[in-house]
Amino acid sequence: MCSERECDNRGVKKFDVAIIGAGAAGMLCAALAGQRGLSVVLIDHAGRIGEKIRISGGGRCNFTNVDVGPANFLSANPHFSRSALARYTPHDFLALLKTHRIAFHEKHRGQLFCDDSAEQIIALLTEECARGNVAWRTACVVSAVRCGSAGYHLDTVAGEIIASKLVIATGGLSIPKIGATDFGYRIARQFGLKIIEPRPALVPLTFAGSGSTPGAIGFKDLAGVALEVDIETTGHYGRGHFREDLLFTHKGLSGPAVLQISTHWRRGAPLRIDLLPGTDIGAALIGSKRGAAIGVATALARVLPKRLAQALCEAEPGIAGRALADCPDRLLAALGARINHFDLTPSGTEGFRKAEVTAGGVDTRDLSSQTMEARRTPGLYFIGEVVDVTGWLGGYNFQWAWSSAAACANAL
Repeated sequence: MCSERECDNRGVKKFDVAIIGAGAAGMLCAALAGQRGLSVVLIDHAGRIGEKIRISGGGRCNFTNVDVGPANFLSANPHFSRSALARYTPHDFLALLKTHRIAFHEKHRGQLFCDDSAEQIIALLTEECARGNVAWRTACVVSAVRCGSAGYHLDTVAGEIIASKLVIATGGLSIPKIGATDFGYRIARQFGLKIIEPRPALVPLTFAGSGSTPGAIGFKDLAGVALEVDIETTGHYGRGHFREDLLFTHKGLSGPAVLQISTHWRRGAPLRIDLLPGTDIGAALIGSKRGAAIGVATALARVLPKRLAQALCEAEPGIAGRALADCPDRLLAALGARINHFDLTPSGTEGFRKAEVTAGGVDTRDLSSQTMEARRTPGLYFIGEVVDVTGWLGGYNFQWAWSSAAACANAL
């Protein structure tokens, strides 16, 4: 049965606000709008809500980062995120966590995780929605959206829903196995908004052929090797540069350094990698030659993972099997240059299947940065990952979900 507030005389369900997408952004927006006294319906095509929250951070949800700022976000319109981030900060979300007595801890580089489980974040959001008397429609596919005199008309498997305002919080294309679709982009195009071409972001990079680098360094032989590197490229957002851990995989490269740079990377662009940042390893090897009775690979393994040191020596002409003391300076200098300039050109990425987020999306030049409302379509809003705002690895994308949701909810 519908309440009187929810139904017109034809039995059509009517609300002040309909939100499509019950992920992080959608749930917080619904909760905040409902608590302002608006009648809100939250719709999701999945039967189980918050799957991306559930699997994030190894099941503990890296829900924000203490160091969030506009510089941590990438977009074709780079200043768009500034307003929302300033008005709903990590401290605002932490205050909400504390009211629910959720314990958390800080890890590497300001990343905040639940002590217990990501389920606590989902429970928090559902409880906040209950406080706002939000109506739920899960396992509810929306087949069409129309704009009429009464507002937005949604054709759903649960019947027609009419809402004065419509919020799209359907996320991007990353991790399709948990239900990602292009629904939000289709709605944006239907109403005349531009789309920045979506692409996988925070994603491992792959290399064509047998899985070898140009110098015959076999990725398969190095799978599992990790080390801190400097990595940079010039691509979609100009120059990107990070110092983080890199991980060799059977298909190519992953780890925080590579996930970070992948958002910048443009197909065909090289990666510039320093395997020993801050160290001129060629000069160091030459300087330690005198009286050294060890092999070059053994000396190199003092500062690099053993398997990687061995592979680099085997790939460099004239180095394999040589004693350090007997190795010409020019060969050691060449080896050092290769280590400090380990430049590679990926052939692609592991795609949306392995991407943590989607870069691109609804062009923010078609949205208000204050309210997230479409400039030329009153009452239509886009929040979260569906928008062309992509955060760094480390809790930044969840903070964008919270901040964009709050900006929208306060404007409804």
